Parts: sequence; structure tokens; C-alpha cells
Amino acid sequence: MNIVIALIVFGLLVAIHEFGHFAFAKLSGIKVNKFAIGMGPVIFKFNKGETEYSLRLLPVGGYCAMEGEDDASDDTRAFRNKPVKNRLAVVLAGPVMNLVLGVILSFVTAAFISDKLTTTTVREFYPDAVSAQTGLEVGDRIIKMDGTYIFTANDISYKFQNSDDGVFDLVVERNGEKINLDDVKFYRQYYYYIEKANDEIPYDHYVTFATREEYTGTEELQVAETNVDFRVKPLENKNFFSVMGYALKDSASTARLIWISFIDLIRGQYGLNDLSGPVGIVNAIGTVREYGLESLMNLITMLTINLGIFNLLPIPALDGGRTVFLIIEAIRKKPVPPEKEGMVHFIGIACLMLFMVIVTISDVTRLFNK
Repeated sequence: MNIVIALIVFGLLVAIHEFGHFAFAKLSGIKVNKFAIGMGPVIFKFNKGETEYSLRLLPVGGYCAMEGEDDASDDTRAFRNKPVKNRLAVVLAGPVMNLVLGVILSFVTAAFISDKLTTTTVREFYPDAVSAQTGLEVGDRIIKMDGTYIFTANDISYKFQNSDDGVFDLVVERNGEKINLDDVKFYRQYYYYIEKANDEIPYDHYVTFATREEYTGTEELQVAETNVDFRVKPLENKNFFSVMGYALKDSASTARLIWISFIDLIRGQYGLNDLSGPVGIVNAIGTVREYGLESLMNLITMLTINLGIFNLLPIPALDGGRTVFLIIEAIRKKPVPPEKEGMVHFIGIACLMLFMVIVTISDVTRLFNK
């Protein structure tokens, strides 16, 4: 079932991406020779008009092959014979469609699946919350933490998880005014025991208590520390506009987190074991399914936004790499020779395929070492 869901997810993300290229190519009058979902051997194909449509065996990508895309062509409808602005729109349409899909999925999850949507406004403090003693008040809407704009409550959690001391400079909205709060410390102690997995609970469940006095059972309680010392308000007046606003903020938050992760990867803060390919994603789908439909939808939303951002990176063979060549052409007023650009993209895709093989081997190794 995990594999079936993964195939559907991969197919959806690839199809929406390639459809973006396809639709804008047609709108720009560019001839599309082939439209494929998947790579490798053909499962089935058919021709309609001038385009061959196919479904292929390997669910690791797809393509929209346009006339004169990587070589010279005398056809007036060839990709390279169209104005730069048209070609730029076609190239960017794929990743943009993935980002749009992310917003749509986030909206659907928030509107129809999630039981409760949160804000960034403080509702109440836990007992002995330190932030209540260092400047934060009930009703404050957290706008920034250490200069980082806060879109959703997940951004607050991310800041907590990556903090060494739990001390932040905040910008909050209080009674309609923006207020700067310096050196606000977040900290509290809580108590918990672990409820082991069973038929009703498919994973280890931490049962927590704000104080020891709340607990009346016989399990041995453990003491823990956390920066989360307050609760946020739920989103009130759930309607189309409020949910759409939430979806846009949630998508922006996810996109920023993915971008930060890419930067951290380049800096060497993440290694090969922290990356996942198709095998790792199948395994992740199996894990989040245990948490319910909302968690699965959140994962799919993250994957499509990740695909959109990754394709915008200025790497040869990706849409971002092609965008760089189009910008160079616009500045120089003449295109880079197609054979040279094609060679750069060929080397780029060869490196990406090699990288994917390495990540897949790492995924399989982790799977068998569990």
C-alpha cells in the first residue's frame, strides 16, 4: 500500500509539473513532440495531434519534449525561435505549478481534514512558564523571533528546536501596536510517561502533564525540559478567506524551511544519511500513514513544494539552470549556442542521476540496517 500511495504521489507531482511546461508551451505556440510521465521503458503510449503521450516504468521524473529545445530547428514553432519572455514563462511554469499545488493541498487539508488550525497568538501559559516572567503576555501575536518572520506556529517550534538557550528577541503585536521584547526566555519543566504502541496506538505515545500533581496513575513519571511554555490560540471564524490565508502562510513557511535546509546542506550541516530518495519517501509515507490522513497530506504538500523549489535552483538540467541561460541571452541579446547549452545540461542531468543512485543506495542500506 505504501508503494501504491508513493506511485500515485510521484505521478501527481510529476504530472502537475510537466503539465505546467506543456500548457504554457501550447499557449506560446511551441510545438510539443512528447509528453511523458515517468522515465525509462514505455508502459503505454498514444498520439494525439502532434504530441506523443506516454506513461513510463520508472516513477522518478518525466519530461515535456519541445521542438528545438536543446538543438537548432528551422521550425517557426520551435522553442528557441520564440521570444525569451515566452520561453522563460514555459520554463518557470513547471516549478510554479508545484508551488501552486502546495497551496491547494494546504488549503484542502486546513479546510476539510484538520480539526484545529492554530495562530501565533499566545492563549495561555503553562505553570511556571519563564516567558511569562520575561516579557511575553497573553494576547501577544508573535511576529518575529530573532529577526525571522513568523508565519505559523510551526515556525515558532522550528526556532525552539534550533535554539541553544531558548532566549529570543521578539517583535509582537499587542493591543494593535508592534512592541520589541528583548531577551525573552522560554522554558518550563513537565512530566511524562510513555504509552507503548498497541492496536489502537500505532506508535509510542508520550502522555504529558504540566505538573506532577495532575497525574493519579501508577506509571513511573519522567521529568523533561522544553522551550514550549505557552499555548497558542486556535484560528477563529474558519471561512474561505481565513483558511486561504492560513494555507498561504503555511506554504510560505514550508518553502522557507526547505530553502534553509538546502543552504544547510551546502554548508555541510547535513550528510548523505540525512537525504532521502524514492525509497526513503516510500518509507516515510509508511510512517506518516500511522499518524493519519492529515500527516500524509502534510508530507505530500512538503514534497510538491520541495520539488518546485529544487527545480528553481540554478543547476544545469533543472528549470533553474535553463532560466540562467535565458537571462544570459536576454542580457547578451543573443543565445548561447544550443550545442554548448545542451552539453551543459547533459552533464548536469548525468550528475543528478548519479546523485540519485547514491541516495537510493543509502536509502536501501538504512532500510536493511533497521
